[in-house]
Amino acid sequence: MTTKEIWVNPQKSKKPILIVLHQERSTPGRVGQLLIEKGYPLDMRRPALGQALPDTLEHHAGAVVFGGPMSANDNDDFVRREIDWLEVPLKENRPYLGICLGAQMLARHLGAKVYGNHDGSVEIGWYPLEATRHGRLMMKWPSMVYQFHREGFELPHGADLLARGDLYPNQAFRYGEKAYGVQFHAELTRMMMQSWVVRGASRFSLPKAQPGRLHLEGRMLHDRALKAWLGDFLDTVFENEAVSA
Repeated sequence: MTTKEIWVNPQKSKKPILIVLHQERSTPGRVGQLLIEKGYPLDMRRPALGQALPDTLEHHAGAVVFGGPMSANDNDDFVRREIDWLEVPLKENRPYLGICLGAQMLARHLGAKVYGNHDGSVEIGWYPLEATRHGRLMMKWPSMVYQFHREGFELPHGADLLARGDLYPNQAFRYGEKAYGVQFHAELTRMMMQSWVVRGASRFSLPKAQPGRLHLEGRMLHDRALKAWLGDFLDTVFENEAVSA
């Protein structure tokens, strides 16, 4: 078992946010940078490496569960335990943000299916996003977002769809007052995207995937709006959770 990590802004002292990562070298990227700037320490755990998740979020301002190469449909013990653990933020009504796999895990926990398209089409690259009425009432959304996934999710019963796409219609949702799931990736720094393009090149031949050059070209066109959205979205998810520990 590896030792958990704590990232802190020494000038501020809010409750920490639980950060759940799924690979040894994964980082919270721009989400982590923005949360630290906003004054939240980061309590980073990696269940796939044997690190336990807390029994309560009483001492946290909320949780963010990131993506990974595994599927929410996998039978690995840590995947099943992590999906079951989502009862904690839901029962305690604590802020929860699931990104890609984290959104799919939330959907599974709520009884919805996680699936790949029948024609094998994927979203790997930049794709258009359309906010729903619920989404538009909440905030301004970017028109293009970065994707890197082979599966999507059904909209859980009782959830509000916030944004939709073409290939995978359910792109962002809210369940209850404080649980959110988003399919796309706003957290990638430039270095992270370059790494994903190199390590994920074998997937660019999949149906509807974009070649690597378009990933980096698209970043120059669309990333500023995506970053601005992310900062505002994190404020929305974690609003009223700035009480000092």
